[in-house]
Amino acid sequence: MRVLLYGSELSAVTAAAALAWVGHQVEWLLHESAPWATLSQADWLRREPELMPHIQQALTDGTLRLIDQVNEASTADIIWLALSPSQRQSASALLQAPQLPIQHGVVLINNSTFPVGETERLHDLMREQHSSVALPDTLEEGRAWASFTRPTRWLLGCDDAHGEQVVRELLRAFNRRQEVFQPMPRRAAELTKLAINGMLATRISYMNEIAGLADTLGVDVEHVRQGMGADTRIGFEYLYPGCGFGGPNFSRDLMRLADVQSKSGRYSALLEQVMDINEHKKETLFRKLWAHFEGELAGKTVAIWGAAFKPGTARIDHAPVLTLLEALWAQGAKVRLHDPAATSALHQLVGQREDLQTFDQDPYQACEGADALMLVTEWKSYWNPDWHRLASMLSAKLVLDGRNIYDPTFVASCGLKYRGIGRRADPTSF
Repeated sequence: MRVLLYGSELSAVTAAAALAWVGHQVEWLLHESAPWATLSQADWLRREPELMPHIQQALTDGTLRLIDQVNEASTADIIWLALSPSQRQSASALLQAPQLPIQHGVVLINNSTFPVGETERLHDLMREQHSSVALPDTLEEGRAWASFTRPTRWLLGCDDAHGEQVVRELLRAFNRRQEVFQPMPRRAAELTKLAINGMLATRISYMNEIAGLADTLGVDVEHVRQGMGADTRIGFEYLYPGCGFGGPNFSRDLMRLADVQSKSGRYSALLEQVMDINEHKKETLFRKLWAHFEGELAGKTVAIWGAAFKPGTARIDHAPVLTLLEALWAQGAKVRLHDPAATSALHQLVGQREDLQTFDQDPYQACEGADALMLVTEWKSYWNPDWHRLASMLSAKLVLDGRNIYDPTFVASCGLKYRGIGRRADPTSF
């Protein structure tokens, strides 16, 4: 099939690579905010497994062609939009461009996270002889290629048989193992995408509230988590307490859902509370550090492991580390931070500072001369550190585990004070 793809988001890059990989003829019009010369050098893209090699191979094979202007596009069977929420006007401009070659029966696929009802509005710009489909972006950053090529589900929002048939054919190569399409009306698909992330955020925030209560009551929250997860009505997914979530898509979807609620005239106290809890939890490790040093943080040096909003990505959008850094610097603390991927993005945001040193090779370098260690992002390289080495490096022998990946008892047995989210252990108790 002939596909005109528009956008520079991760979803656009992934769709371009995957669709060209299985033989479709893809013409890729990048958004003017991120042309290929810029996008191809982005750390977050180069860190995505398998994406860049597939892009390069498709360009070599000729199944993928980069274009700079809409008038360079050939007549397409499908127009695929993969834009950010702030680029709605760009989508409208494309579909109304007089140079856009549109044939009878072209199918518009909206893979962007736009407001509910936007696919219908965009369809109206193309007139009735065409079809439109809402195909919400469900990629997982850090494993975008696997998410697209081996999907667990596609929310297929479609109100006519022709559009559904074309999309099924377009993605047939990725629907061989099992039926992954969940057909529904366009508006339902758009709202479902937002509702899913709202529910996941609610579970995380609820578990974080329970972790805070467990701290107050002297209960190890891991026992509570296991008991809750064993209840078949609840399950274990997204029941891991932590120091807050971030990321461009998750955060944007929550704000988008809140906006949908507000514009519909239905205020959601629950959703507001979920977002408030998450922002509050981003300060959890700081508050534990503050309590340990009784508010005397000026001149202290804190090692931080992890800046990315989650493992496997170089992005720091809405990441908990940003809140932590602001709080630490406000109290006169110095930070030595290690992250294997995100230090460049961090410096682009905060600049070069005397109270921030970053490392991307050896995580133990961040701990040299540090009083305490904060684990913020659970990269696999952090899961099994040399605890005796850390005990000799950290002057206060304090480990603050923002993801509860360590065993408190074992850490304490190595002579360190452990503070997690709803978990703790001291060496003196052994």
